[in-house]
Amino acid sequence: MTLAMTDINDIKKLYFKKGLNVAEIMRKTGHDRKTVNKYLDMTDFNEVLEPPKKSKRGSKLDPFKKTIDKWLEADKKAWRKQRHTAKRVHNRLIEVYGSKYDCSYRLLAEYVRIKKKEIFSDEPKFFLPLKHLPGEAQVDFGRTDFRENGTFYEGRHLNLSFPQSNTGYTQLFKGENLQCLEQGMINIFNHLGGVPSRIVFDNASSMISDIGKNKYRKLTEHFMMFKNHFRFEAVFCNPASGHEKGNIEGKVGYHRRNYFVPPPEFDNLDEFNKSLLTELDDDQYREHYRKNATQHELFQADLKALLPLPEVEFEPALVVSKKTDANACITIHKGKHRYFTKPSLAKSNVFVKLTAEKVIILDQDLKEVVTHDRLYGDLKQESINWILYLGQISKRPTALKYTGIYDLFPQAAKDYFDTLDYENLKATLKTLNTLTEETNFEAAVDALLDAISHGARDTDSIQVLFKRKNSKIMELDGHLAAKNAPELPELKPDISFYDTFYTVADGVEAND
Repeated sequence: MTLAMTDINDIKKLYFKKGLNVAEIMRKTGHDRKTVNKYLDMTDFNEVLEPPKKSKRGSKLDPFKKTIDKWLEADKKAWRKQRHTAKRVHNRLIEVYGSKYDCSYRLLAEYVRIKKKEIFSDEPKFFLPLKHLPGEAQVDFGRTDFRENGTFYEGRHLNLSFPQSNTGYTQLFKGENLQCLEQGMINIFNHLGGVPSRIVFDNASSMISDIGKNKYRKLTEHFMMFKNHFRFEAVFCNPASGHEKGNIEGKVGYHRRNYFVPPPEFDNLDEFNKSLLTELDDDQYREHYRKNATQHELFQADLKALLPLPEVEFEPALVVSKKTDANACITIHKGKHRYFTKPSLAKSNVFVKLTAEKVIILDQDLKEVVTHDRLYGDLKQESINWILYLGQISKRPTALKYTGIYDLFPQAAKDYFDTLDYENLKATLKTLNTLTEETNFEAAVDALLDAISHGARDTDSIQVLFKRKNSKIMELDGHLAAKNAPELPELKPDISFYDTFYTVADGVEAND
Protein backbone atom coordinates (compact mmCIF):
# COMPACT_ATOMS: atom_id res chain seq x y z
CA MET A 1 0.00 0.00 0.00
CA THR A 2 1.43 3.39 -1.02
CA LEU A 3 0.61 6.35 1.22
CA ALA A 4 0.64 10.06 0.54
CA MET A 5 3.61 11.94 1.93
CA THR A 6 1.37 13.66 4.50
CA ASP A 7 0.32 10.25 5.87
CA ILE A 8 3.95 9.04 5.97
CA ASN A 9 4.89 12.22 7.81
CA ASP A 10 2.09 11.58 10.37
CA ILE A 11 3.31 8.01 11.01
CA LYS A 12 6.89 9.12 11.61
CA LYS A 13 5.76 11.98 13.85
CA LEU A 14 3.61 9.66 15.99
CA TYR A 15 6.51 7.21 16.41
CA PHE A 16 9.59 9.43 16.71
CA LYS A 17 8.08 12.55 18.29
CA LYS A 18 5.08 11.39 20.31
CA GLY A 19 6.54 8.00 21.24
CA LEU A 20 3.59 5.83 20.14
CA ASN A 21 4.28 2.18 19.39
CA VAL A 22 3.27 0.40 16.20
CA ALA A 23 0.00 -0.94 17.61
CA GLU A 24 -1.04 2.52 18.81
CA ILE A 25 -0.18 4.05 15.42
CA MET A 26 -2.27 1.34 13.72
CA ARG A 27 -5.30 2.23 15.83
CA LYS A 28 -4.84 5.98 15.37
CA THR A 29 -4.25 5.97 11.61
CA GLY A 30 -6.21 2.91 10.52
CA HIS A 31 -3.22 1.46 8.62
CA ASP A 32 -2.14 -2.17 9.04
CA ARG A 33 1.08 -3.27 10.73
CA LYS A 34 2.89 -4.00 7.47
CA THR A 35 2.20 -0.50 6.15
CA VAL A 36 3.24 1.23 9.39
CA ASN A 37 6.49 -0.77 9.63
CA LYS A 38 7.25 -0.15 5.96
CA TYR A 39 7.27 3.62 6.36
CA LEU A 40 8.98 3.61 9.77
CA ASP A 41 11.85 1.63 8.22
CA MET A 42 11.98 3.72 5.02
CA THR A 43 15.27 5.62 4.69
CA ASP A 44 15.21 6.65 1.02
CA PHE A 45 12.80 9.49 0.22
CA ASN A 46 14.20 10.38 -3.20
CA GLU A 47 11.51 11.03 -5.75
CA VAL A 48 11.14 8.05 -8.10
CA LEU A 49 10.52 9.11 -11.67
CA GLU A 50 8.48 6.90 -13.96
CA PRO A 51 7.15 7.70 -17.44
CA PRO A 52 3.40 8.30 -17.30
CA LYS A 53 1.27 5.29 -18.14
CA LYS A 54 -0.49 6.12 -21.38
CA SER A 55 -3.39 3.74 -20.68
CA LYS A 56 -4.14 5.11 -17.19
CA ARG A 57 -7.85 5.75 -16.69
CA GLY A 58 -9.18 8.69 -14.77
CA SER A 59 -11.88 8.67 -12.14
CA LYS A 60 -15.52 9.45 -12.93
CA LEU A 61 -15.27 11.98 -10.14
CA ASP A 62 -12.45 13.98 -11.81
CA PRO A 63 -14.71 16.60 -13.52
CA PHE A 64 -16.24 17.47 -10.13
CA LYS A 65 -13.19 17.44 -7.86
CA LYS A 66 -12.43 21.13 -8.37
CA THR A 67 -15.92 22.03 -7.14
CA ILE A 68 -15.72 19.61 -4.20
CA ASP A 69 -12.31 20.96 -3.17
CA LYS A 70 -13.62 24.52 -3.28
CA TRP A 71 -16.51 23.67 -0.96
CA LEU A 72 -14.31 21.78 1.50
CA GLU A 73 -11.66 24.52 1.54
CA ALA A 74 -14.37 27.06 2.31
CA ASP A 75 -15.33 24.91 5.33
CA LYS A 76 -12.07 25.97 7.01
CA LYS A 77 -13.76 29.31 7.77
CA ALA A 78 -17.01 27.74 8.97
CA TRP A 79 -18.06 26.58 12.42
CA ARG A 80 -17.11 22.90 12.78
CA LYS A 81 -20.76 21.78 13.10
CA GLN A 82 -21.73 23.65 9.97
CA ARG A 83 -19.35 22.00 7.54
CA HIS A 84 -20.10 19.74 4.59
CA THR A 85 -20.71 16.07 5.17
CA ALA A 86 -20.16 13.60 2.33
CA LYS A 87 -23.96 13.29 2.03
CA ARG A 88 -24.40 17.03 1.71
CA VAL A 89 -21.66 17.24 -0.94
CA HIS A 90 -23.37 14.40 -2.83
CA ASN A 91 -26.76 16.19 -2.76
CA ARG A 92 -25.26 19.55 -3.79
CA LEU A 93 -23.52 17.98 -6.79
CA ILE A 94 -26.88 16.54 -7.92
CA GLU A 95 -28.47 19.98 -7.50
CA VAL A 96 -25.72 21.75 -9.47
CA TYR A 97 -24.97 19.23 -12.22
CA GLY A 98 -28.17 17.17 -12.50
CA SER A 99 -27.83 14.09 -14.68
CA LYS A 100 -24.22 15.00 -15.58
CA TYR A 101 -23.24 13.87 -12.11
CA ASP A 102 -23.54 10.07 -12.21
CA CYS A 103 -21.02 8.98 -9.54
CA SER A 104 -21.89 6.62 -6.72
CA TYR A 105 -22.15 7.92 -3.18
CA ARG A 106 -19.48 5.44 -2.08
CA LEU A 107 -16.95 6.86 -4.57
CA LEU A 108 -17.76 10.42 -3.47
CA ALA A 109 -17.63 9.58 0.26
CA GLU A 110 -14.16 8.02 -0.06
CA TYR A 111 -12.79 11.11 -1.82
CA VAL A 112 -14.35 13.47 0.75
CA ARG A 113 -12.86 11.40 3.58
CA ILE A 114 -9.36 11.63 2.10
CA LYS A 115 -9.70 15.31 1.25
CA LYS A 116 -10.99 16.21 4.72
CA LYS A 117 -8.10 14.38 6.31
CA GLU A 118 -5.74 16.41 4.17
CA ILE A 119 -7.40 19.73 5.01
CA PHE A 120 -8.30 19.15 8.68
CA SER A 121 -5.41 16.97 9.88
CA ASP A 122 -4.24 17.23 13.47
CA GLU A 123 -2.24 20.36 14.17
CA PRO A 124 1.42 19.72 15.07
CA LYS A 125 2.36 20.91 18.54
CA PHE A 126 5.82 22.17 19.37
CA PHE A 127 7.47 24.42 21.89
CA LEU A 128 10.50 26.64 21.38
CA PRO A 129 12.98 25.77 24.14
CA LEU A 130 14.26 28.43 26.49
CA LYS A 131 17.59 26.63 26.66
CA HIS A 132 19.33 25.51 23.47
CA LEU A 133 20.23 21.83 23.53
CA PRO A 134 23.26 20.27 21.78
CA GLY A 135 22.58 19.20 18.21
CA GLU A 136 19.80 21.74 17.60
CA ALA A 137 20.20 24.22 14.76
CA GLN A 138 18.60 27.26 13.15
CA VAL A 139 18.50 28.12 9.42
CA ASP A 140 17.93 31.33 7.48
CA PHE A 141 18.95 33.16 4.30
CA GLY A 142 20.53 36.59 3.88
CA ARG A 143 21.33 38.74 0.86
CA THR A 144 24.88 38.78 -0.53
CA ASP A 145 26.04 40.19 -3.87
CA PHE A 146 28.88 38.46 -5.70
CA ARG A 147 30.45 37.90 -9.13
CA GLU A 148 31.09 34.56 -10.76
CA ASN A 149 33.23 34.64 -13.91
CA GLY A 150 32.64 38.39 -14.05
CA THR A 151 28.83 38.10 -13.97
CA PHE A 152 27.08 39.99 -11.17
CA TYR A 153 24.48 38.19 -9.03
CA GLU A 154 22.23 39.52 -6.30
CA GLY A 155 22.73 36.33 -4.36
CA ARG A 156 21.65 34.76 -1.09
CA HIS A 157 23.77 33.05 1.57
CA LEU A 158 22.24 30.15 3.47
CA ASN A 159 23.19 30.13 7.13
CA LEU A 160 23.01 27.26 9.62
CA SER A 161 23.92 27.90 13.25
CA PHE A 162 24.13 25.84 16.45
CA PRO A 163 22.94 28.20 19.23
CA GLN A 164 24.36 26.02 22.03
CA SER A 165 27.93 26.64 20.84
CA ASN A 166 27.33 29.71 18.62
CA THR A 167 29.01 27.82 15.77
CA GLY A 168 27.80 28.56 12.25
CA TYR A 169 28.26 27.63 8.61
CA THR A 170 27.19 29.36 5.41
CA GLN A 171 26.85 28.54 1.70
CA LEU A 172 26.39 30.99 -1.17
CA PHE A 173 23.72 30.68 -3.88
CA LYS A 174 22.19 32.70 -6.70
CA GLY A 175 18.68 32.48 -5.23
CA GLU A 176 16.55 31.46 -2.28
CA ASN A 177 14.46 28.57 -3.57
CA LEU A 178 13.93 25.12 -2.03
CA GLN A 179 16.70 23.57 -4.13
CA CYS A 180 19.23 26.13 -2.80
CA LEU A 181 18.05 25.45 0.75
CA GLU A 182 18.33 21.68 0.40
CA GLN A 183 21.67 21.77 -1.44
CA GLY A 184 23.21 24.13 1.12
CA MET A 185 22.01 22.04 4.06
CA ILE A 186 23.27 18.82 2.42
CA ASN A 187 26.69 20.43 1.85
CA ILE A 188 26.88 21.33 5.55
CA PHE A 189 25.52 17.94 6.72
CA ASN A 190 28.16 16.10 4.66
CA HIS A 191 30.91 18.39 5.92
CA LEU A 192 29.92 17.74 9.55
CA GLY A 193 29.25 14.03 9.03
CA GLY A 194 25.80 14.23 10.62
CA VAL A 195 22.41 15.94 10.79
CA PRO A 196 21.02 18.27 13.49
CA SER A 197 18.18 16.56 15.33
CA ARG A 198 15.99 19.68 15.44
CA ILE A 199 16.09 22.65 13.06
CA VAL A 200 14.21 25.94 13.39
CA PHE A 201 13.11 27.68 10.16
CA ASP A 202 11.14 30.75 9.17
CA ASN A 203 7.94 30.43 7.12
CA ALA A 204 9.38 30.47 3.59
CA SER A 205 6.90 29.48 0.87
CA SER A 206 9.41 26.96 -0.50
CA MET A 207 8.81 24.87 2.66
CA ILE A 208 5.27 25.87 3.68
CA SER A 209 2.32 25.96 1.32
CA ASP A 210 -0.18 27.22 3.91
CA ILE A 211 -0.23 28.67 7.43
CA GLY A 212 -3.44 27.95 9.30
CA LYS A 213 -4.82 28.66 12.74
CA ASN A 214 -2.97 27.74 15.94
CA LYS A 215 0.46 27.48 14.34
CA TYR A 216 -0.62 24.80 11.83
CA ARG A 217 1.80 24.51 8.92
CA LYS A 218 1.10 22.58 5.73
CA LEU A 219 4.51 21.58 4.37
CA THR A 220 5.32 21.34 0.68
CA GLU A 221 5.66 17.81 -0.67
CA HIS A 222 9.36 17.99 -1.53
CA PHE A 223 10.38 19.54 1.77
CA MET A 224 8.59 16.72 3.61
CA MET A 225 10.56 14.23 1.51
CA PHE A 226 13.79 16.05 2.42
CA LYS A 227 12.90 16.24 6.13
CA ASN A 228 11.91 12.59 6.39
CA HIS A 229 14.98 11.44 4.46
CA PHE A 230 17.35 13.10 6.96
CA ARG A 231 15.01 12.46 9.94
CA PHE A 232 15.32 15.89 11.54
CA GLU A 233 12.44 17.65 13.31
CA ALA A 234 11.41 20.86 11.53
CA VAL A 235 10.18 23.69 13.75
CA PHE A 236 8.77 26.97 12.37
CA CYS A 237 8.63 30.45 13.87
CA ASN A 238 5.45 32.43 14.23
CA PRO A 239 4.91 34.84 11.29
CA ALA A 240 6.87 38.10 11.67
CA SER A 241 8.63 36.75 14.77
CA GLY A 242 12.28 36.62 13.79
CA HIS A 243 13.28 37.06 17.45
CA GLU A 244 12.28 33.44 18.00
CA LYS A 245 15.48 32.42 16.18
CA GLY A 246 17.70 35.25 17.29
CA ASN A 247 20.95 33.28 17.07
CA ILE A 248 20.65 32.72 13.32
CA GLU A 249 19.57 36.32 12.76
CA GLY A 250 22.90 37.41 14.25
CA LYS A 251 24.82 34.79 12.26
CA VAL A 252 23.39 36.06 8.95
CA GLY A 253 24.99 39.45 9.60
CA TYR A 254 28.20 37.98 11.05
CA HIS A 255 28.83 35.81 7.99
CA ARG A 256 28.09 38.69 5.60
CA ARG A 257 30.44 41.11 7.36
CA ASN A 258 33.30 38.66 7.82
CA TYR A 259 33.20 36.54 4.65
CA PHE A 260 31.43 38.59 1.97
CA VAL A 261 32.96 42.06 2.36
CA PRO A 262 34.02 43.21 -0.18
CA PRO A 263 31.59 41.31 -2.47
CA PRO A 264 33.48 38.13 -3.42
CA GLU A 265 34.62 37.41 -6.97
CA PHE A 266 35.53 33.90 -8.11
CA ASP A 267 35.45 31.51 -11.08
CA ASN A 268 33.49 28.60 -9.63
CA LEU A 269 30.70 28.82 -7.03
CA ASP A 270 30.98 25.17 -5.94
CA GLU A 271 34.68 25.52 -5.19
CA PHE A 272 34.08 28.77 -3.32
CA ASN A 273 31.43 27.09 -1.15
CA LYS A 274 33.84 24.26 -0.27
CA SER A 275 36.44 26.78 0.83
CA LEU A 276 33.84 28.55 3.01
CA LEU A 277 33.24 25.38 5.04
CA THR A 278 36.96 25.02 5.75
CA GLU A 279 37.31 28.68 6.74
CA LEU A 280 34.38 28.41 9.14
CA ASP A 281 35.97 25.39 10.82
CA ASP A 282 38.82 27.72 11.81
CA ASP A 283 36.36 30.35 13.02
CA GLN A 284 35.39 28.11 15.95
CA TYR A 285 38.65 28.78 17.82
CA ARG A 286 37.45 31.94 19.54
CA GLU A 287 35.86 32.52 22.90
CA HIS A 288 32.11 32.12 23.23
CA TYR A 289 30.48 35.50 23.83
CA ARG A 290 28.85 34.30 27.07
CA LYS A 291 30.39 30.99 28.17
CA ASN A 292 33.89 30.33 29.52
CA ALA A 293 35.02 28.14 26.65
CA THR A 294 35.85 28.35 22.96
CA GLN A 295 33.16 27.67 20.40
CA HIS A 296 35.19 24.67 19.23
CA GLU A 297 35.09 23.11 22.70
CA LEU A 298 31.34 23.68 22.99
CA PHE A 299 30.74 22.45 19.45
CA GLN A 300 31.93 18.94 20.37
CA ALA A 301 28.65 18.43 22.25
CA ASP A 302 26.74 19.46 19.12
CA LEU A 303 28.70 17.00 16.99
CA LYS A 304 28.02 14.12 19.40
CA ALA A 305 24.27 14.86 19.29
CA LEU A 306 24.02 14.80 15.47
CA LEU A 307 21.91 12.15 13.77
CA PRO A 308 23.83 9.84 11.41
CA LEU A 309 23.78 10.61 7.70
CA PRO A 310 21.35 8.42 5.72
CA GLU A 311 22.90 5.56 3.75
CA VAL A 312 21.16 6.67 0.56
CA GLU A 313 22.07 10.07 -0.89
CA PHE A 314 19.25 12.55 -1.42
CA GLU A 315 18.99 14.44 -4.71
CA PRO A 316 17.92 18.04 -4.05
CA ALA A 317 15.99 18.37 -7.29
CA LEU A 318 12.35 19.14 -8.03
CA VAL A 319 10.79 17.49 -11.10
CA VAL A 320 7.79 19.13 -12.73
CA SER A 321 5.84 18.45 -15.90
CA LYS A 322 5.66 21.20 -18.51
CA LYS A 323 4.32 21.68 -22.03
CA THR A 324 6.51 23.48 -24.55
CA ASP A 325 5.16 26.29 -26.72
CA ALA A 326 5.44 26.70 -30.49
CA ASN A 327 9.09 27.77 -30.04
CA ALA A 328 9.85 24.58 -28.09
CA CYS A 329 10.21 26.63 -24.87
CA ILE A 330 9.19 26.04 -21.29
CA THR A 331 8.90 28.79 -18.68
CA ILE A 332 9.40 28.94 -14.93
CA HIS A 333 9.56 31.72 -12.32
CA LYS A 334 6.10 33.07 -13.19
CA GLY A 335 6.86 33.02 -16.91
CA LYS A 336 9.90 35.31 -16.65
CA HIS A 337 12.53 32.66 -17.36
CA ARG A 338 12.34 30.83 -20.71
CA TYR A 339 14.34 27.71 -21.56
CA PHE A 340 14.52 26.29 -25.08
CA THR A 341 14.44 22.53 -25.67
CA LYS A 342 14.88 21.45 -29.30
CA PRO A 343 12.72 22.04 -32.41
CA SER A 344 11.26 18.53 -32.49
CA LEU A 345 9.72 19.03 -29.02
CA ALA A 346 7.57 22.04 -29.92
CA LYS A 347 4.12 21.79 -28.28
CA SER A 348 5.12 18.61 -26.43
CA ASN A 349 4.98 17.45 -22.83
CA VAL A 350 8.37 17.29 -21.12
CA PHE A 351 9.76 16.84 -17.62
CA VAL A 352 11.87 19.57 -16.07
CA LYS A 353 14.34 18.78 -13.28
CA LEU A 354 15.26 21.86 -11.25
CA THR A 355 18.40 22.00 -9.12
CA ALA A 356 20.06 24.98 -7.46
CA GLU A 357 22.36 25.48 -10.46
CA LYS A 358 20.79 23.66 -13.42
CA VAL A 359 17.55 23.23 -15.36
CA ILE A 360 17.55 19.78 -16.96
CA ILE A 361 14.90 19.04 -19.58
CA LEU A 362 13.86 15.41 -20.14
CA ASP A 363 11.59 13.94 -22.79
CA GLN A 364 8.66 11.64 -22.01
CA ASP A 365 11.04 8.65 -21.87
CA LEU A 366 13.08 10.50 -19.21
CA LYS A 367 16.03 10.91 -21.59
CA GLU A 368 18.00 14.12 -21.12
CA VAL A 369 17.41 16.61 -23.94
CA VAL A 370 19.40 19.64 -22.79
CA THR A 371 20.85 21.12 -19.61
CA HIS A 372 20.76 24.87 -18.95
CA ASP A 373 22.37 26.97 -16.27
CA ARG A 374 19.48 28.07 -14.05
CA LEU A 375 18.46 31.71 -14.47
CA TYR A 376 17.95 33.96 -11.46
CA GLY A 377 16.44 37.38 -10.87
CA ASP A 378 13.10 39.02 -11.62
CA LEU A 379 14.04 40.30 -15.08
CA LYS A 380 12.80 38.49 -18.19
CA GLN A 381 15.54 36.15 -19.42
CA GLU A 382 15.95 33.19 -21.71
CA SER A 383 18.48 30.41 -22.24
CA ILE A 384 19.03 28.55 -25.48
CA ASN A 385 21.55 25.95 -26.58
CA TRP A 386 21.95 26.96 -30.19
CA ILE A 387 23.85 23.80 -31.09
CA LEU A 388 20.58 21.85 -30.83
CA TYR A 389 19.18 24.14 -33.55
CA LEU A 390 22.01 23.53 -36.05
CA GLY A 391 19.95 20.95 -37.94
CA GLN A 392 17.05 23.39 -38.25
CA ILE A 393 19.38 26.18 -39.38
CA SER A 394 20.90 23.92 -42.06
CA LYS A 395 17.46 23.89 -43.70
CA ARG A 396 17.44 27.71 -43.76
CA PRO A 397 21.13 28.60 -44.19
CA THR A 398 20.45 32.28 -44.94
CA ALA A 399 19.33 32.67 -41.32
CA LEU A 400 22.73 31.57 -39.99
CA LYS A 401 24.12 35.06 -39.36
CA TYR A 402 21.03 36.05 -37.40
CA THR A 403 21.23 33.21 -34.87
CA GLY A 404 23.30 32.72 -31.75
CA ILE A 405 25.17 29.77 -33.23
CA TYR A 406 26.97 32.04 -35.70
CA ASP A 407 28.95 33.58 -32.84
CA LEU A 408 30.11 30.12 -31.77
CA PHE A 409 32.11 29.67 -34.98
CA PRO A 410 35.71 30.98 -35.18
CA GLN A 411 36.45 33.77 -37.67
CA ALA A 412 38.09 31.40 -40.16
CA ALA A 413 34.86 29.42 -40.41
CA LYS A 414 32.77 32.59 -40.80
CA ASP A 415 35.03 33.77 -43.63
CA TYR A 416 34.70 30.35 -45.28
CA PHE A 417 30.89 30.50 -45.06
CA ASP A 418 30.95 33.85 -46.90
CA THR A 419 32.55 32.16 -49.92
CA LEU A 420 29.87 29.49 -50.25
CA ASP A 421 26.73 29.69 -52.32
CA TYR A 422 23.33 28.72 -50.92
CA GLU A 423 23.48 24.99 -51.71
CA ASN A 424 27.08 24.49 -50.55
CA LEU A 425 26.41 26.40 -47.29
CA LYS A 426 23.35 24.26 -46.71
CA ALA A 427 25.33 21.05 -47.33
CA THR A 428 28.19 22.20 -45.07
CA LEU A 429 25.86 23.04 -42.19
CA LYS A 430 24.06 19.74 -42.60
CA THR A 431 27.39 17.90 -42.44
CA LEU A 432 28.43 19.83 -39.34
CA ASN A 433 25.14 18.90 -37.67
CA THR A 434 25.67 15.20 -38.47
CA LEU A 435 29.20 15.26 -37.08
CA THR A 436 28.04 17.16 -33.98
CA GLU A 437 25.45 14.46 -33.25
CA GLU A 438 28.17 11.80 -33.58
CA THR A 439 30.53 13.46 -31.09
CA ASN A 440 30.26 17.16 -30.26
CA PHE A 441 30.21 20.62 -31.83
CA GLU A 442 33.86 21.35 -31.05
CA ALA A 443 35.07 18.21 -32.90
CA ALA A 444 32.92 19.08 -35.93
CA VAL A 445 34.29 22.64 -36.10
CA ASP A 446 37.85 21.33 -35.68
CA ALA A 447 37.38 19.10 -38.75
CA LEU A 448 35.97 22.06 -40.70
CA LEU A 449 38.99 24.24 -39.85
CA ASP A 450 41.34 21.39 -40.86
CA ALA A 451 39.60 21.09 -44.21
CA ILE A 452 39.81 24.86 -44.75
CA SER A 453 43.56 24.84 -44.00
CA HIS A 454 44.05 22.12 -46.65
CA GLY A 455 42.10 24.11 -49.23
CA ALA A 456 39.27 21.58 -49.36
CA ARG A 457 35.83 22.99 -50.19
CA ASP A 458 33.64 19.88 -50.25
CA THR A 459 31.74 18.16 -47.45
CA ASP A 460 33.37 14.79 -48.19
CA SER A 461 36.74 16.21 -47.20
CA ILE A 462 35.32 17.53 -43.94
CA GLN A 463 33.93 14.09 -43.11
CA VAL A 464 37.20 12.31 -44.01
CA LEU A 465 39.23 14.65 -41.80
CA PHE A 466 36.68 14.25 -39.02
CA LYS A 467 36.96 10.45 -39.18
CA ARG A 468 40.74 10.65 -39.19
CA LYS A 469 40.75 12.87 -36.10
CA ASN A 470 38.08 11.00 -34.15
CA SER A 471 38.53 7.36 -35.12
CA LYS A 472 40.50 5.08 -32.83
CA ILE A 473 43.44 4.23 -35.13
CA MET A 474 46.60 2.81 -33.60
CA GLU A 475 49.56 5.11 -34.11
CA LEU A 476 52.79 3.16 -34.74
CA ASP A 477 56.21 4.70 -34.16
CA GLY A 478 58.90 4.30 -36.82
CA HIS A 479 61.03 1.16 -36.36
CA LEU A 480 64.71 0.92 -37.18
CA ALA A 481 65.99 -2.38 -38.61
CA ALA A 482 68.57 -4.35 -36.68
CA LYS A 483 72.23 -3.62 -37.53
CA ASN A 484 72.80 -7.21 -38.77
CA ALA A 485 69.80 -7.13 -41.13
CA PRO A 486 70.85 -7.87 -44.77
CA GLU A 487 70.79 -4.97 -47.23
CA LEU A 488 68.39 -5.55 -50.11
CA PRO A 489 69.06 -4.19 -53.59
CA GLU A 490 66.91 -1.29 -54.74
CA LEU A 491 63.92 -2.53 -56.70
CA LYS A 492 63.60 -0.89 -60.12
CA PRO A 493 60.49 -2.14 -61.97
CA ASP A 494 60.76 -2.78 -65.74
CA ILE A 495 57.72 -1.28 -67.44
CA SER A 496 58.86 -1.82 -71.03
CA PHE A 497 56.54 -4.84 -71.15
CA TYR A 498 53.58 -2.48 -71.42
CA ASP A 499 54.97 -1.09 -74.74
CA THR A 500 53.85 -4.28 -76.50
CA PHE A 501 50.25 -3.16 -76.07
CA TYR A 502 50.84 -0.05 -78.16
CA THR A 503 50.93 -0.02 -82.00
CA VAL A 504 51.97 2.71 -84.34
CA ALA A 505 49.69 3.65 -87.19
CA ASP A 506 50.49 6.46 -89.56
CA GLY A 507 53.08 7.74 -87.09
CA VAL A 508 50.50 8.07 -84.28
CA GLU A 509 50.55 5.94 -81.15
CA ALA A 510 47.29 4.22 -80.28
CA ASN A 511 46.18 1.66 -77.76
CA ASP A 512 43.05 0.45 -79.51
